[in-house]
Amino acid sequence: MAALLRSARLLKCLPSGLLQTKGTIRNGPPLSRLYSGAIGGKGTGVCPRQLVPGPCSVHRCLWPYAGLRHYAVIPEQKGPAKDESSLGVRSKQAQQFDWALAKLDSSVRRTGRVTKTLLMRIFHDICRTGYPSGNQALLLLRSCGSLLPEVPMAERSELARHIWDKLKELGASYDASHYNALVKVFLQNEFKFSPNEFLAKMEAAGVQPNRVTYQRLIAAYCNAGDIEGASTILGFMKSKDLPITEAVFNSLVTGHARADDMESAVSILSVMKGAGIEPGPDTYVALLNAYAERGDMEKIRQTLETAGSTDISLMDRDLMQVVFSLAKAGYHQHVPSIVDLMRHERGYVPDAMNLCLSLITQGHEDTAFSVLKTFPTLQQENESGDSNNLGNFFLRHCVNMNKPVEKLARYCQELQDSNCHAAPLQFTLYCCLEAKNTATALELMKIMKEQGQPIRPHFFWPLLMQHVKDRNTVGVMEVMKGMQELGVPADVETLSNYILPAFPNVAVARDTFKEMGFSQGSEGLLSSEVRFEAASGNLSRLLAMLSDPSFSALDLSNFRSSLISGFRMSDDVGTMTKITDLLYKDERFSLGTTSPAEGVSYFLYNLIDSMSEAEVQAQEEKLRQYFNQLKSMNIVIPVNIYRGIRNLLDSYHVPELIKDVLALLDGKDALNLSDRASRANGLGLERKLAELKAEGKPVGPTLKQLILSLCSEEKLDAALELKSQHAADMATGGYAALIHLCCRHNNVDEALKLKGELSHKDPSVSLDSTKSIALVKALVKHDRMEEAVDLLKEMKEKDVSVVDTAVTLLFHTLNAAALKGDVAAVRQLQATVFTLGLTKPTANLCSPLITAHLQTKDLSGALDAAMECQKQYGHLPRIHDVICGLVENGDTELLQKAMDFVSQERGEMTMLYNLFFAFMQTGRHREARKIIETPGLRARAGRLQWYAEKCVAANQMESLESLVEMTAKLFECDRDEMYHYLLRLCKNTNDWRKAEATWTKMQEENVIPRERTLRLLADILRSNGQEVPFEVPEVWYEQAAATETQPDTKTAESSSFKSASSHSATEGNTSTDLQLKLLILCKRGKAKEAYSELKNMDRKGEALGPSPYSALIRALLAEGNMEDALEVQKIATTHIPHFKLNDIANSLLIITQAKKNLTKDALATLKSMLQADQVPSKLSITRLVQSLGSHGDIAGIQDVEALMKGLGNPLNLSPMMFVNNTAIARIKNGDLDSAVEGLEAIYTSAGEGSQPASMAFVFRKVLEEKNITALDKLSAMAERLANHFASYGPASDLFIQLMDAGMKEEAKFMLARCSAVAEQREALVSYMSRLSRTPGQVGKIKALMSVIPDFAEKDTIYSCLVKSYALDNDLASAKALYQQMQSEGVEADELCLKRLAKLYKSAGESVPFTEPPESFKFYAEKLKEKSNKSQLNTAVVE
Repeated sequence: MAALLRSARLLKCLPSGLLQTKGTIRNGPPLSRLYSGAIGGKGTGVCPRQLVPGPCSVHRCLWPYAGLRHYAVIPEQKGPAKDESSLGVRSKQAQQFDWALAKLDSSVRRTGRVTKTLLMRIFHDICRTGYPSGNQALLLLRSCGSLLPEVPMAERSELARHIWDKLKELGASYDASHYNALVKVFLQNEFKFSPNEFLAKMEAAGVQPNRVTYQRLIAAYCNAGDIEGASTILGFMKSKDLPITEAVFNSLVTGHARADDMESAVSILSVMKGAGIEPGPDTYVALLNAYAERGDMEKIRQTLETAGSTDISLMDRDLMQVVFSLAKAGYHQHVPSIVDLMRHERGYVPDAMNLCLSLITQGHEDTAFSVLKTFPTLQQENESGDSNNLGNFFLRHCVNMNKPVEKLARYCQELQDSNCHAAPLQFTLYCCLEAKNTATALELMKIMKEQGQPIRPHFFWPLLMQHVKDRNTVGVMEVMKGMQELGVPADVETLSNYILPAFPNVAVARDTFKEMGFSQGSEGLLSSEVRFEAASGNLSRLLAMLSDPSFSALDLSNFRSSLISGFRMSDDVGTMTKITDLLYKDERFSLGTTSPAEGVSYFLYNLIDSMSEAEVQAQEEKLRQYFNQLKSMNIVIPVNIYRGIRNLLDSYHVPELIKDVLALLDGKDALNLSDRASRANGLGLERKLAELKAEGKPVGPTLKQLILSLCSEEKLDAALELKSQHAADMATGGYAALIHLCCRHNNVDEALKLKGELSHKDPSVSLDSTKSIALVKALVKHDRMEEAVDLLKEMKEKDVSVVDTAVTLLFHTLNAAALKGDVAAVRQLQATVFTLGLTKPTANLCSPLITAHLQTKDLSGALDAAMECQKQYGHLPRIHDVICGLVENGDTELLQKAMDFVSQERGEMTMLYNLFFAFMQTGRHREARKIIETPGLRARAGRLQWYAEKCVAANQMESLESLVEMTAKLFECDRDEMYHYLLRLCKNTNDWRKAEATWTKMQEENVIPRERTLRLLADILRSNGQEVPFEVPEVWYEQAAATETQPDTKTAESSSFKSASSHSATEGNTSTDLQLKLLILCKRGKAKEAYSELKNMDRKGEALGPSPYSALIRALLAEGNMEDALEVQKIATTHIPHFKLNDIANSLLIITQAKKNLTKDALATLKSMLQADQVPSKLSITRLVQSLGSHGDIAGIQDVEALMKGLGNPLNLSPMMFVNNTAIARIKNGDLDSAVEGLEAIYTSAGEGSQPASMAFVFRKVLEEKNITALDKLSAMAERLANHFASYGPASDLFIQLMDAGMKEEAKFMLARCSAVAEQREALVSYMSRLSRTPGQVGKIKALMSVIPDFAEKDTIYSCLVKSYALDNDLASAKALYQQMQSEGVEADELCLKRLAKLYKSAGESVPFTEPPESFKFYAEKLKEKSNKSQLNTAVVE
């Protein structure tokens, strides 16, 4: 064996650092010491610390390394997007699976494990939604191993086999990564299997094993002590020129140890050194586990000393593996010695929790308890005053594993005595009740009673619930006996909710109680009977009980909620009224301070409040009769109760009932419900003001418009001359525009002169913040600092509000001074602005001071300035640049000062990241590695993204590789994200060999790539003519594009597939082959070819499983081929009598039927879906309702709406969809008046702040059909809503639709009649933003600008225009627009500048401004956050 290993040094191929030369520390990129699988799981060849069945604790950063962020939804069905429905369905599947990803991600991050319940739920969801993708299969398989420490190993292995077989049956396509995952799960679960047979099955499936496969199979042999078998695999690896890595050596250490050859196991370390590989921590852990299995503590101590002397640091989770090995081997006495060596590093608790869970599962709960007691205990009381509850997980798992009561009691006592748990016995009882473990629960209650702890009736509820559900009266009585033995009488809640419902009626219950000797005269039993009868809806029996003069007094509050339930389910209005009248007049039911009448009034309010909107609407007639009968019995309610009921009914949209409730008021009370008059008066005043302004044509406004026009055209001289001619009529706005124009033209003297004239004319008037800061900028540019400071002080005196654009302009003002190295000017301006409180200090505004120092190479001053900003304003600007400069200069003293300060102010983690990136940027990778490997350091995605993007932009492959390698062990690091950056750079440099090596590293790390990563890697390999070693998940539209642009590729694939099919036919078409063939054809979008194949099979009498039939039906429906799809359904039903379409196929069928105008068939399909408990897609409902509307089928729309309300609206459908399509249907039927009335009622009934959604769909349909009559009536309605009800939504919708349809003159006319439309910022900005996302829409944006020239947010318009020019690749227009923005003083945001820079670069021109350094996504998120804050501030102000 040693000779064979030494020959590995002579292998020809030693690429990518996989086998380094002698003298290196590790072989290539260090394998993760963090990923180790769950406690009790065996390792694999890739994760060497798992080779011995030790407790490889799954930390929160695992699965692997960084949680579930590595798992992605990759729908692998391929085919052209013939219909948008397929994209809708696929999107739905992805969204459903996103829930699973989020849940699993959260579980792994928090605890380092998942639960079997969650895993099975996700598995069933995947099975239900159709055949799974490769990544979904990989996710499920990898979760069946060490991530389930609470499940026995045999059960985990069986679960993995079940999932493998089921997903294969559903059409999952398995590649080498899936087989590797299965081997790893077998190893973690100590499942015995034959590696040779496994390889044979892989080859039979046409899957070639890779290096990872061989490494894990070697581990399988070694775990069984079969060195000969491992040697065979090593021979395979050598013949394939595969490098022998550290993982293989670690497996061999375990193999020799299991073969009782410890001498050879130890000698492996020498062989490793001879092969040029230094033994790492993983190797020593394997050796420690070998000694632990023999209980040789002396050798363990020696090995630990040896590891320490070679500078090998073993983590706590490494020692936990040794603990597990000792426990499994029966050497429990040595466990404390190892536990004492643990340092309680960050993450110790979740790792130790998983160790305890695995030990309990394996039957070593006493050892687990000894580990539990080493947890770092908190103070006796935390800050909130709550006691500690250490050990909940331990007690729960002991209960679930049915550990003896005596042990549970002992554990609880020790936890309480050590002050680790406040109430361990109560918590254990809770776990028993939750698990329905009656015997253990009763035993624990006895122990609690002996200790003097209270036993409450509700403790028994979980035990009674199942008996009540099963109507098991015997079980109920047994629990009641237990309650009696413990001296716990059943209270009212227990009797009414958990005992009486198990009996047919109260009489039977009383007889049973009598037989068992229970008391029957208690007030609790009486109250329980009343509650039971009321809640059961037996109102006649209840009335008889309450009316009996011998009935004891009982306050209404004791049974109010039960009576409400009975009223809601009963249709006996007469009995309801009599009961209410009895309660209203009988003093027996009002024992408190309230009168019977007051109690009934509150009862009526609670009755309505407890009902849902749909319930009130459905029972409207019953409630009307009830209220009317109450009126006839002279029942009166107070005004405040009426107001409450009225508000509820109004919110439920049943205003007709309000008058019936109003009748219950005393005649002297009256309410004025109308508040519209006051709003109308306000609107009238507003309209009157608008009319007066429109009629007057003074010189002032006209002059102002002309001045503004000249300023927009940059005609300064003409504007100044016009001002001099009409100085007396100049308005404030004209002066402000002139001053701004002078600043843009650097005419500071004229600007100051104009400002003086304005102040002389009206001293109270001030310039807005943008124009004031523009003037400050001009003054600073001309070194007139004193005047600039005076202007800032004037802004404060006149209380000028500084807007965001002015803050941005202020930064550019400060930065301009900083770039000149003028530290004094920057400091003076900053101090003035911040002292006056013109704006809050930000990192951006503070940074120019540091920039000024850096410009003069004054690093000490820059550091002092940054520290000063942190102390004064809480910001640390440009600290990265300062630290980089200090590192480059080697100024250790200042660097230490900077690090101490950052650590003190921002925390140690921030300091470490700053130092790490400084070392990385300056090329000091060795020092950077030491920083990033600091124990306890967590990944910060934003910081890592920033540096990776820099490397990609600068083509720094070596630096990026180092970053990816160094972060392999980083806690919560998203490994897929890191490798994606590396592949992006491989794509840019067209380095397919580097990309291929990256793919191998990803497999070694067990990273499950996202869809984009797989597609990027496949693109790199294909573009270089290399074979793609996995199935590429392509989206439909890309497949279609590839089909159009690469016909040769398609032909080659087709011929290849036909060849494979021919070969398969030659060998004999088995059922499995045929199913697989159909599934592949469906995936590739060849539904017609698949249909032909199926017809041939059917003629031959060959039957298939349900999966291929379902897949073909979906593929045909996605192409709109309903006839063939239904034919396939018939064929499937012939062979599978109970075959049914799933929810996806039925949704596609509804869409197809709706498009073919088969609305009745589509509605019938929907109803059958709901009857089968299937959920339709949102797109299918939308298409159905639209089709019904276009056919004038109002009843059909109402049917769909009712069905969706019954569904509880899980599809998040907009109510306006039904309203709009109902209006379309009425217009189609010629009933214009009803359509208008229905729409108008929606808007007039809406309260303030709750405007309905858009009715743009109605306007668009009317315009498309050129229905002038309908358009006139709808236009009149929109104007009426805007002018009389201040509801501008419809008018805005109409205006936008007119603009979108190119009807500019009609839109102008609309704007003249409803001028407020021009002020609907949100709607207009949304429209422009939507236009800017589609090429060729510049004309529409400009048309909107011409119709509304005074639109306030010029920066938004210009930003949309720049985006449109970028889409159209129109650099000339973009240049002109940018110049216009500069001349008008409109500041371009960073995203706008980024787009402009890209245009310049694409055209091969130099960028005339500083390009923002971050990514498009970064600035888009920044703008979005800014917009959200702005909206929030507006909402707060309002």
